[in-house]
Amino acid sequence: MTAPSHPPLKSITTTPAGPHAAPQPVDTTAAGEPKGVAEGVPIAVRPDPQQGCGRYPVAWLHICAPRGAVPTATSKCLCGRDRSAVGKARVLALIADHEAHRDECPLRTPQKRRTAA
Repeated sequence: MTAPSHPPLKSITTTPAGPHAAPQPVDTTAAGEPKGVAEGVPIAVRPDPQQGCGRYPVAWLHICAPRGAVPTATSKCLCGRDRSAVGKARVLALIADHEAHRDECPLRTPQKRRTAA
C-alpha cells in the first residue's frame, strides 16, 4: 500500500516579467517640521518635556525584604553616594542613614551664598 500524496505546502506564484517601480507617496516633503508637530502650531508653543515642574528624583532607596529571606537594601544618590546593606539590623540602619542624608546632600540643600562685607 502506498501512502496518500500530500499537497505542496507552498504555493508557487508566477510573477510578470520585467522590473516594476514601487508606488511612491504623492505629497512627500524632504524637509520641514519635525514629526509630531501639528500643522499651524509653532514649535515654541509646546512645553519642553525635559523641564517639567523643576522637580526630579535625586536619591533612591531600594529595599528587598521577601518573607522568610534575608532583607537587602541599596541607597543611591546623584551626588555620588552609593551604599548597600544585608541583614535586618543593617538595612534598618541604612534606612535611617538614607533619611539623614536628605538633610546633608549638597544637591538637595543649596549652599548659602556669602554676602560681600
